[in-house]
Amino acid sequence: MFLPIPQPVLDRMKWLEETDARDRLDGTPKALRLRLVGPETGRFLAMLASSAPAGRWLEIGTSGGYSALWLSLAARQVGASLTTFELDPHKVTLARETFRLAGVDDVIEVVHADARRALEDIDRISFCFLDAEKDVYTACHALALPRMVTGGWLLADNAISHRDELDEFLHMALEDTRTDATIVPVGKGVLVARVR
Repeated sequence: MFLPIPQPVLDRMKWLEETDARDRLDGTPKALRLRLVGPETGRFLAMLASSAPAGRWLEIGTSGGYSALWLSLAARQVGASLTTFELDPHKVTLARETFRLAGVDDVIEVVHADARRALEDIDRISFCFLDAEKDVYTACHALALPRMVTGGWLLADNAISHRDELDEFLHMALEDTRTDATIVPVGKGVLVARVR
């Protein structure tokens, strides 16, 4: 899956990493930055996704498409596809460009919509990654979990870096008896929950 990563994917990953680093140095407002997961988190996501049972793969919070590029590697390996939701129209355009240039737009669909509304019409979810504004995590978890298949993975980024902001959500997710869950100290911390 990771050896070799296609050059167009690597090139776009590098461009997104450089853009994000430059925006952080330039003081670009947080809401406008890409706010990427790191490559170690991307690899972790792809490895878990590749082990997901049959079902739908979702990402909530596309940004520039960096984490979805990692997930595309797993999708290609197992014959899956990813649907990713983004509210910001600029980031939707950027993500579509990312997937086209990286040559993965055949396995990734970008949906310009609020995932909280879209989730009501989706079932048989086997992989769901939350990496959006932190105030939607609880609602997305509540909507996605009942629609997930046994053995499916629900992950949420920033479980350590934003622990104070996510405290209520993390407590609820870790205590939910429908899953086995823990926080993994990779990148900014990832909540990992596997559906029982």
